[in-house]
Amino acid sequence: MILPKNNRLSTEEVAQLTAIVGEFGCRIQPIVGDVRTIYAIVGDERHELMISRLEGLPFVDRVDTIQSPHKLMDIKSELARHRVKVGGVTLGDELLIMAGHCTIDPKNPNLFYETAQAVKEAGAHALRGGVWKPRTNPYAFQGDNKSLDILMEGSRRTGLPVDTEVMDEEQLKLALAAGVQVLQIGARNALNYSLLRQVGAAIAGRPTAVLLKRGMHTGTLNEFISAAEYIVNFGNPNVILCPRGTQPGLDGYRNHPDESITPLLKERTWAPVVIDPSHSVGKAAYVPACALAAVAYGADGLCIEAHVSPNHGLGDDPKQAITPAVLAGLITRAKALHALRRSA
Repeated sequence: MILPKNNRLSTEEVAQLTAIVGEFGCRIQPIVGDVRTIYAIVGDERHELMISRLEGLPFVDRVDTIQSPHKLMDIKSELARHRVKVGGVTLGDELLIMAGHCTIDPKNPNLFYETAQAVKEAGAHALRGGVWKPRTNPYAFQGDNKSLDILMEGSRRTGLPVDTEVMDEEQLKLALAAGVQVLQIGARNALNYSLLRQVGAAIAGRPTAVLLKRGMHTGTLNEFISAAEYIVNFGNPNVILCPRGTQPGLDGYRNHPDESITPLLKERTWAPVVIDPSHSVGKAAYVPACALAAVAYGADGLCIEAHVSPNHGLGDDPKQAITPAVLAGLITRAKALHALRRSA
């Protein structure tokens, strides 16, 4: 919908509009009002170049698009009935719980194996475990390829699928070769379109799912959904949106909790939403409340950092991982809240 700066456009100005949209297979339909005329774009208006050219015209005030820019992720798209499954759980029907270490310690694999068994007994459906870690400090522990073997051994021992973050093409290849079922795209790479394309191409035709985190610096909802569109565009619709808190942080919390965007996402896209309360608040004591708030807002699952001995963990585990005992109580309450919300 084109809104002109003046009440009506001249014949020559309408001709310019018509010529531009015609290059993209569209046409102009004037809608004449008593005071002002607006000009509808008839056809597929989701051409960024077309919109940019129209907005650059000196007589155009603004262009409001009606169609969603997300051909695949839109809630009215042909994928609207698609359901993502992880660990035997169909997201949207049952609350998915993913839990485990922030960072797997390659020197102490038993800590991960013990945690894996404990979170399974607590009721988790999948294991999370950091093999490679993005670090602000270049001298901090960056992860280790050996941890991938530990992650997959934990999967074999428990029978649970695993989620781990990949940051480049080499890590992507190693993870898929090892059999990782859920690839995580972290907040720092949420808008790394080259990586998103590589992931989409690599999982085409596979049952692999992608847990896509929201960008740290208040990525807009459209940016978030568009990032998922990059992945799904290659043919695999098993994408999960994961809000995890944004910057700037809120005093006392690691980030600014953003679980409240869940209903906004669900108004726009069919993709399931799994919240990461651990990175959102950044302190173990606050994780249960944030997790329950996420479920109350309509989240389809939770991705939680848990550790049998947080003080002996690496990365963020010492400060934000909850124990399996706390996880078990949280899962019980979260499932009850999820059931209550679905019955309302």
